Amino acid sequence: MLRTLVLGTNNKHKAEEIAPLLDGVGVAVRAAGAFGRFDPDETGATLEANAILKARAALELSKEWAIADDTGLEVDALGGRPGIYAARYAGEQCSFDDNINKLLGELKGVPDEKRTARFVCAIAFCRPGHAPMTFRASCGGRILQARRGTQGFGYDPVFFVSETGKTFAELSLDEKNRVSHRARAMKMLRAELENLRLQKEIVQRKVDNDGSQA
Repeated sequence: MLRTLVLGTNNKHKAEEIAPLLDGVGVAVRAAGAFGRFDPDETGATLEANAILKARAALELSKEWAIADDTGLEVDALGGRPGIYAARYAGEQCSFDDNINKLLGELKGVPDEKRTARFVCAIAFCRPGHAPMTFRASCGGRILQARRGTQGFGYDPVFFVSETGKTFAELSLDEKNRVSHRARAMKMLRAELENLRLQKEIVQRKVDNDGSQA
């Protein structure tokens, strides 16, 4: 029987990326919104803090195991901005295009070799009676001077990954899930979920064996 794992986000694109990464680990991913209104305040000072806030809110809403991620974009020429404010860089209620336009405007005139950047993802895993666990990973690249590609979301059209020779927006979901910051952090989470499943199977076998010997 699959255990419900609640994803603390209202971003359908994130849900689409994350669900395939957890295939085969004994969980069924459900969005937090399926359990009621999900609108936690992201007031943390770090990616990990915001991820924990969202995962805890999802756990409290659903009473199920929960995960959430928070992603930042660090651009070296901008001193690490937008950082943890990547999703709302152009202001509250801004669109993906608004954020890209602001980023490209701030980088106007900066040569390609100085447009290095990295996406950083922190994932929090919360379950009843246990302290939160976090997993962090990154993916390096550079910011292009114009958009390329139509896939993905957020800054994907301007984030060029050297190892693929493409922007995130030019990659299929499977291709992106092999190199992205989120996929790398999810790989760490997946290992933890597999470990927990193994522990459960060991306990169950012991219970079954003890019962058969009684």
